[in-house]
Amino acid sequence: MLFKKINAWLHLWLGLASGIIVVILSITGCILVFEQEIKQLTSPWLHAKKTEGIALLPPSKLYQAVSVALPEKKINSVWYHGEGRTAQFTLNSDSLVYVNPYTAEVVAMVDHEDFFHFIDEGHFHLWMPEEIGEIFVGWGTLIFFLLLISGIILWWPKKWNKKGVNQSFKVRWKAKLKRVNYDLHNVLGFYALIIALLFAFTGLVMSFSWFNKGVYWMAGGKDTPRIQAISDTTFVGQTEMLKQVDKAWNLAIHELGEFNKDEVIVSFPQNNAAAIYVCTDMKDGIWRDIYLDQFTLKQLPASQSKIKDADLATWLRRSNFSLHVGAIGGLPTKILFFLASLICASLPVTGFYIWWGKKKKSAKRAKPKEKQLITA
Repeated sequence: MLFKKINAWLHLWLGLASGIIVVILSITGCILVFEQEIKQLTSPWLHAKKTEGIALLPPSKLYQAVSVALPEKKINSVWYHGEGRTAQFTLNSDSLVYVNPYTAEVVAMVDHEDFFHFIDEGHFHLWMPEEIGEIFVGWGTLIFFLLLISGIILWWPKKWNKKGVNQSFKVRWKAKLKRVNYDLHNVLGFYALIIALLFAFTGLVMSFSWFNKGVYWMAGGKDTPRIQAISDTTFVGQTEMLKQVDKAWNLAIHELGEFNKDEVIVSFPQNNAAAIYVCTDMKDGIWRDIYLDQFTLKQLPASQSKIKDADLATWLRRSNFSLHVGAIGGLPTKILFFLASLICASLPVTGFYIWWGKKKKSAKRAKPKEKQLITA
């Protein structure tokens, strides 16, 4: 009995303390689940008409086109999004440049600080300075995780008979508003529980390095020193950078990539020691980072293995983002995660209304007692 009272007290006050954070994270999360789909519908510069018989141009050709259009900008990387889509260039600025990969025509220059960047900032640091906002997000996520645990304890039926099951699994839409609100909090909270726990757990992995390392260790991972990706500078002057980048792109498409081979990111080395970064096997929020010596094109030790060859600890770490945003199973899981995130956004609101109703009820009960004391 004492445990239940303490649990209820913690659920109440932790919920009131973290409510606004949970609402912001959940609503922004809802939007970010379908970020790519929304962008595809609202951004015409992401599309490039494919002409039969014309292949994708190599990075060097697109690089030269961007260099001519923007001679004062330093080009960092190119992201091929696949057939029928423009290639995206990142520069040493806040702008992204989109190029037709079949004609090398510069289609658009877009400020990356768009609507979704604004939503990202809310989700990652509540529109505060990063060093402050990230603390609130991290600890707010931890409190939310504890609220989910205490919530399932409060939800648990006293008796598993027909009445108890109906109260715990069904929303009584024809009941009074207070009862409907209670059911929306209690019942919908239960249905969203598993995904909500996944939101919180994967969020904690991203928020706290100690949590990330702890999960990795518990899954059987071994702590290994970080390996720097450095090219062998003894070969300086023997190769041409753009030709090597073209070769790296071809390697990614024809040899290194295992699936979704047309979608590749390739970097342009900024100095002699830098490696060529290649990102491939991008699907459902999971990807593979590969580093190639810019002179020999040998794969460097810092490169990741294929995801199918990863051990459990490595798979969990590399799949964390995919699990967090619901991309792991494609569109079906994205829809489920969107709905669960919407429910999570409602929980602080319905929870506050439950508390407010009880507070008003207690105040009404106290008034007659005060009158009795005065008349006595």
